[in-house]
Amino acid sequence: MTLMTSEPTLDAQELLARARQITGLENFDEPAPIEPLVALTRALQNEAGLTPGGRYYWSERLLGILITRLRSCECIRRHPEILYERIAAPVVVLGLTRTGTTLLHRLIASDRRFYSAAYWEARFPVPEADDPPGARRIALAKAEIDAMLAANPNLMTVHPFDALDADEDILILDQTLLSRTAETLACIPGYYAWLRTQDLRPAYRYWYRTLQLLQWQKRRRGSRAQRWVLKTPMHLAFVDAVLELVPDATFVQTHRDPLTTLPSYASMVHELWSGVSTAADPLEAAKQTSATLEHDLARCLQVRATLPEGAFIDVDFRDTVANPIGVIERIYSHIGLEMTDVAARQIRSYMQAHPRDARPEHKYSLAQYGFTEEEIRRRFSAYRHKHIEPSIAV
Repeated sequence: MTLMTSEPTLDAQELLARARQITGLENFDEPAPIEPLVALTRALQNEAGLTPGGRYYWSERLLGILITRLRSCECIRRHPEILYERIAAPVVVLGLTRTGTTLLHRLIASDRRFYSAAYWEARFPVPEADDPPGARRIALAKAEIDAMLAANPNLMTVHPFDALDADEDILILDQTLLSRTAETLACIPGYYAWLRTQDLRPAYRYWYRTLQLLQWQKRRRGSRAQRWVLKTPMHLAFVDAVLELVPDATFVQTHRDPLTTLPSYASMVHELWSGVSTAADPLEAAKQTSATLEHDLARCLQVRATLPEGAFIDVDFRDTVANPIGVIERIYSHIGLEMTDVAARQIRSYMQAHPRDARPEHKYSLAQYGFTEEEIRRRFSAYRHKHIEPSIAV
C-alpha cells in the first residue's frame, strides 16, 4: 500500500495539493500545518543531503502526515462525541533516551488494565469506515518498518521496532510537524533552530485529541481499560504542557548516567540519518542530540521543582533491567493500583516473549561522537548531582 501517486516532491504547496486531492478534503484542525511544513521542506531540500531513497521516504512520509491530519479533522467533525472521551490519570514514562523507557513502557502496557498506543495506531490513528479493526493500517505500519530495517538493519540495535507493540506517542506529535521526530530522521539544523522558537502547546492539544480518537476506537472495538500508559522522552521538556491537558498524570522518570546515554542516543540518530542521507555526520548528530537532552533535562528539573512530590516517580535504569516486576509494583503502589496475579502473568509473559538478550548489541563510544567525560560531567552537573551521583555513592 503506497500513498505516492507521482514523482516524489518536497514542495510544500504541491504536497498540500496532493493530500487534498487524495482525500477530497480541505480543512485542517489546529495547529495549522502550513508554516511547519514550509520550514521542514526547506531544510530537507537545502540541508539534509538526501539520497533518492531518502527523498522518496520523506515525500511519502509528509504526504501521509497531511492525509492523516485532513482525515482526523473530518473524523472528529463527523463524530464530535470523540471530544468527550476523558483521558484519565495516565502514567507518563519519560527520561533520557536509552534509559529503559521502552522496556518499562511495554511491560506496563502488557497489563490489560492500561490503554497504550501501538506503533500502527500512533502512526495511522484515523479509522477507515470499511476497516474499523485497522488491518490495512497494520499492514502499512509493518511495511514501513520492514522498509526502514531493510535500508538500515542496524536500527534494531537501538530500538526494538514492532508495528503491534506499544510505542512512543511522539508519533502522534509528529503529525503536527512540531515534534523532535523530524530532526532525528534527517540532519536539518535550520528546522532544528526554527522549532526551538515555537510554542508547542497547540501540538500537545492535537496530541490529546488524538488520544481521545484512539480511546474512542478502542472502546468501540470492545476494549475497556482504566488508564493510559504513555512514553516519550520529548515530554521531559513539556511536563507543564502535558499537565495542562491531564492534570492528574503521574510521571515515571527513568535515570541513567549521561556518560552512557549521550553517545548511545547520538549513535541512534546518526544511524537514522545514514538511512536517508549521503552526508550524515556523527559529530553533528552528537552536537544536536546533546544540546537537546541538556535543555530537556534542565527544563524538567525546573518544572519538577514547582510540582507536588508525588507527581513524579524516579526509576533507576539498572533496577528496570534487574527487577522489572519490582519496579512496576512500586509504580502501582504509588498510583494506588494492585498488582494482581493476572497482571503479573501478563507482564511476565511479555518478558518471556521479548528477552532483552535477544536483541543485537548496540556498540558506541564517547570518543566516536566527540564527547569527553569532563564535558558531559560539566554540562549535566545539576542532573547528575540530583539523580545519578546519589545512586553511584550507594
